[in-house]
Amino acid sequence: MATPAWTTFETRRIAGEGATLNARVGPIHSGRPAVLLLHGFPQSHVMWRKVAPRLSTHFNVVVPDLRGYGDSDKPAASADCREYSKRAMAADLVAVMRSLGHARFHIAGHDRGGRVAHRLAVDHPDAARTLVLLDIAPTLAMYEQTDLDFARSYWWWFFLIQPAPLPERLIAAEPALFLERKIGQGPAGLAPFDDDAYREYSRHVSDYATVEAMCNDYRAAATIDLKHDREDRAAGQRIRCPVHALWAREGAVGRCFDVLAEWRAVTAVEYTVTGRPLDCGHYIAEEAPDELLKELIVFFGGK
Repeated sequence: MATPAWTTFETRRIAGEGATLNARVGPIHSGRPAVLLLHGFPQSHVMWRKVAPRLSTHFNVVVPDLRGYGDSDKPAASADCREYSKRAMAADLVAVMRSLGHARFHIAGHDRGGRVAHRLAVDHPDAARTLVLLDIAPTLAMYEQTDLDFARSYWWWFFLIQPAPLPERLIAAEPALFLERKIGQGPAGLAPFDDDAYREYSRHVSDYATVEAMCNDYRAAATIDLKHDREDRAAGQRIRCPVHALWAREGAVGRCFDVLAEWRAVTAVEYTVTGRPLDCGHYIAEEAPDELLKELIVFFGGK
């Protein structure tokens, strides 16, 4: 199926909670629910190009660049990287959605965006209608259960958390090589990424400030985010909305973790956790957009 262009979307700069985000905002449909689409690493909102325009015929769709990514603000990080905690990133998104008139909304997050979506659902339960998580298990579970297979498959998790400026300078020395090795390592190689999208990802990975922010995102994930997750566990804080998890049949997440069991462990028992693997690699929205679109429309209750 041909991919519609972003022609019906407006590009806006919208104030978050401490950072201004770059976002694409779809056409407004009175009376229809809103959907927030969140991207992963090392990408931007552009990863949703094959899904968002078609989804916008059913919902009010908002597609931002996360704090630190794409053309969004990249705040300086303090020693504990709290500015790049998923709590801070989620607060940005709640503020953005409220400014657009969306107090409650559906969320779909891929990769890092899924981790921000998880935190948003826990910290702001009144905002999250439903939650779709793409090719991730909970961060705490993934770190606590790391084995050799996962460490080899997700090498950047352990590279990017090294103290500054080591990973930043190494990436800056060969940004093209880093991008190719990172997003091209799956079974589909670079085929899912058209020239325009690849140029966009390359532009951001070649920007030192963006690379710093990306590293700080991962450093936060290995420190303050784990603290927040452990606090949730101790306090019995859980996701309080229906969850739908989709993962790559050919990826490491489904091979290394019991995805549905891990999400059920962090979701309140009165809410359903459903999901299945899709026949693709990690970059689901770019490798299997038609199948993903169908899953989103059904789960979000689109007409």
